[in-house]
Amino acid sequence: MEWFTAPDYWLSRTVFQRALACVYLVAFGTAALQFRALLGERGMLPVSRFVERVPFRRAPSLFHLRCSDRFFAGCAWTGCAVSAALVAGADSLLPLWAAMLLWLVPWALYVSIVNVGQTWYGFGWESLLLETGFLAVFLGNDEVAPPFVVLFLLRWLLFRVEFGAGLIKMRGDPCWRRLTCLDHHHETQPMPGPLSWFFHHLPKPLHRVEVAANHVTQLFVPFLLFTPRPVATAAASLMILTQLWLVLSGNFAWLNWLTIVLAVPALGLPSDPPTVPDAPLWYVVVVLAVAAFLLFLSHRPVLNMLSRGQVMNRSFDPLHLVNTYGAFGSVSRVRHEVVIEGTLDEVPREDSDWREYEFRGKPGDPRRWPHQFAPYHLRLDWMMWFAALSPAYAGPWFGTLVERLLEGDRATLRLLRRSPFPPDRPPRHVRARLFRYRYTSPRELRETGACWKRTYVREYLPPTRLAGPARRP
Repeated sequence: MEWFTAPDYWLSRTVFQRALACVYLVAFGTAALQFRALLGERGMLPVSRFVERVPFRRAPSLFHLRCSDRFFAGCAWTGCAVSAALVAGADSLLPLWAAMLLWLVPWALYVSIVNVGQTWYGFGWESLLLETGFLAVFLGNDEVAPPFVVLFLLRWLLFRVEFGAGLIKMRGDPCWRRLTCLDHHHETQPMPGPLSWFFHHLPKPLHRVEVAANHVTQLFVPFLLFTPRPVATAAASLMILTQLWLVLSGNFAWLNWLTIVLAVPALGLPSDPPTVPDAPLWYVVVVLAVAAFLLFLSHRPVLNMLSRGQVMNRSFDPLHLVNTYGAFGSVSRVRHEVVIEGTLDEVPREDSDWREYEFRGKPGDPRRWPHQFAPYHLRLDWMMWFAALSPAYAGPWFGTLVERLLEGDRATLRLLRRSPFPPDRPPRHVRARLFRYRYTSPRELRETGACWKRTYVREYLPPTRLAGPARRP
C-alpha cells in the first residue's frame, strides 16, 4: 500500500515521537508536583467538588470513578513513567497494536486531568498537547512506515495553531496592525524570562521588524506546509526559528516547544528507512476512519477562523480532539502585580512588620531577575498575572489561597519560592496590594541593580485573618 505510507518520513516520526513524549513527561511532572495545593482534597479548587456538579459526559475523566489525592498522584506519576518509557523508545519494542495502546495511556490520563483541572488547566497548550497526543496514537511504530494521512493531520494542526494565532492578532489589538505591540509585550507578558528585559530594550524599529516577521510566519508561511519538499521543509524550519525566538523572550510553558515538535514531521529529515511489510488491513481501516472523523470535526475550528467573532483556545468537544488556538489577541500596556504580605501582629497597622511572599516565576522583589522555567508550567504564578488584570479572574480561588497561607499549609507553600513564615508559625494577618511594575532603564539598572521599578496603586485585599484557630496541615 504505497499510497498509505510515507517511508521518507521515518526519522521525522521517530524524532517527533520522542520529543512529544518529553513534553508529556513535563506535563505530568507539573501535575504531580502541584496538584495537591491546586486541585487536591484541601486544594484551592478541589476536584471532588467539581465532579459532584459536572457530569461525566461534559468532562470525561477517570476522577469521576474515584477521586482522592492518592489516586490523582498515582495517575500523574503513572503518566510520568509511561512518558519516560516512550522517550526511551518502548513503543518500538512492542507489536503495533500494543504500541498504539501505550500511546493511548498518557492521552487518556492527561485528558482526565485537564477535564477536572478547571481554571488551572484552562490554557491553550493543554488542548494542543491532547490533540497532538491523540494523533500520535495512530502514527505507528517500527512495524509500519508512517501513515501519510496522519502526517497530513499533524500539518493541519500546525497550520491551525499558527494561522489561528495570526488571525486573532490581525482582528484584535490595533497595535498588531500598527506593528507596535512589542513596544509593550515583553514588559507586560504573563511571565518574563531572563532575557525579556533585553528584548524590551531593543530599538523600536527592530520591534516593528519582529512584528512584521511574525505576521508573515503566521499568516502566509502556514500555507506552504502543504506544498512538496523542499518548500514545506523551509516553511517548517522558519516556524521553528520563530518559536525558538519566543522561547528566548519569555516563559510560555510548553506552548513553543510543542509547536516546534509539531513542525518536525514537516521537515522530512533525511533517513534510510528499513524495509517493512505493508501496513495490516485493520490498521489502515482504523487510521482512515479516525482521520475522516477528525476532518469532519475540523469544520468547527475552520468556521471559527472565518468568523469575525473568532475566539481563541477553545475546545469543541469534551475530549479535546480538534480545537482552535491563538494567543495575545490583545496586549496590555501596563503591568500590574498582586503582592501578598503577612504579619504576625495581632492588630495589623500600616507600620506593622509586613513580610512579602515570593513567587517562583512572577515578578516580586524588583531586584530579583526573572528565571527560565518553561517548559515547566508554574500554574499559580500564571493565574496571579490574570488576578492582577481583574479580581474576577481570581474570585474562585484567591480567598482559599489566602486561607491556606494563614494556615501555613505546606502544599501551598511549596508552590512559592520563599515564605517569610514557617509552616508551624503562620502569619496572623495576610493582605494583598496592587503595584504597577515597569522595567528599569539601562541607567537605572546600573545604578540600582534592579530590573523592575514598582509603584503602589491600591489595596487589593485588606488585612485578613482566620475566623478561628489555624488548622495545621
